[in-house]
Amino acid sequence: MAEAMPITPAVVTWARERAGFSIDAAISDFRKIVEWEAGEAFPSYPQLEKMAEKFKVPVAVFFFPAPPDLPPIEETFRTLGPDQIAEIPPRIRLLLRKARTFQMGVEELNGGRNPAERLITRDLAFRPTDRIEEIAAEVRAYLGVTMEQQFAWGNAETALEEWRKVLLGVGVYVFKDSFREPDYSGFCLYDDEFPIIYVNNTTAKTRQIFTLFHELAHLLFHTSGVDRTGDGFADELVGDNQRIEVICNRMAACLLVPEDTFDATFAGQALTEATAAELAQLFSVSREFIFRKFLDRDLITPGEYDQAARRWAEQGQRGTGGDHYNTKIAYLGTEYINLAFQRFYQNRIDYNQLADILDTKPKNLTRLEEYVSRRVP
Repeated sequence: MAEAMPITPAVVTWARERAGFSIDAAISDFRKIVEWEAGEAFPSYPQLEKMAEKFKVPVAVFFFPAPPDLPPIEETFRTLGPDQIAEIPPRIRLLLRKARTFQMGVEELNGGRNPAERLITRDLAFRPTDRIEEIAAEVRAYLGVTMEQQFAWGNAETALEEWRKVLLGVGVYVFKDSFREPDYSGFCLYDDEFPIIYVNNTTAKTRQIFTLFHELAHLLFHTSGVDRTGDGFADELVGDNQRIEVICNRMAACLLVPEDTFDATFAGQALTEATAAELAQLFSVSREFIFRKFLDRDLITPGEYDQAARRWAEQGQRGTGGDHYNTKIAYLGTEYINLAFQRFYQNRIDYNQLADILDTKPKNLTRLEEYVSRRVP
């Protein structure tokens, strides 16, 4: 007989009602759901997984002591207008709930206190009227990464992992997932103690790096935010909200490629796509990013920029999936996974809680731990 999962009955009711299912409608898939909601019986893990999929919530939510206090999406993303809120597709809404689950998992694993010695969102504060270049310079100085260090990383894959470690060191956790919505590069969820950034793993590594700092800028304004592709997104916003979105884009650009450093490295080089590729690798940004800087300096025409950007986009620098366990490690990060296993061996969480916190089936935990142990610290 399959082991019964000790879930919280009130959460089952919350999840069902939130997904818009009546009891009669839910019974067709879960004949014992009335008993589950009454606390008179509990589902098996396969039944729990099926219910999580049906009601579009993470499995871990069902073990919460009470229904989660999730603010409406309008409150979470205060900088977005009603039209932008309405455009958020179901897949992204699901990932928002999943991200909130990870955020609560981080809080639980750390006993409610961020372990970082410094918390960037607490130490730095900016206004929408501040000069973007000064914001970028102050943030970069706080992170403590020199241009020499950035250049030494050598490629975007290494740079992405290093930037992720840097952000964790200042209290910002980064998670990744397959968004299945190409227009969405990432989002962030602000919290006074555990701010997190969630990145679309199927975008190019250079785009993921840019997303890290776009979302970091949102967090520094103490708001959750979304990173969408396309120049028209910011134009749809108004007032300070539009200004903040512009700052997020420009701060990311100025931090990754400071103007004076760019001028010094570009000086004396030919104005070619090969030069753009070389500079892109040096800074660990995209070729389009560098070509855009050429365009902003009137060194190339809009037509030349558009032609090159379209051609590079068609080359499809998208993630290709791969081994399940390596993908899981990329999504969650080795630090988060190791912390979860540490708390398990300290008997602070049980095996099922460990599986839920790591968004992994219990039968796969041993293999996941083996994969993580092979990683070089």
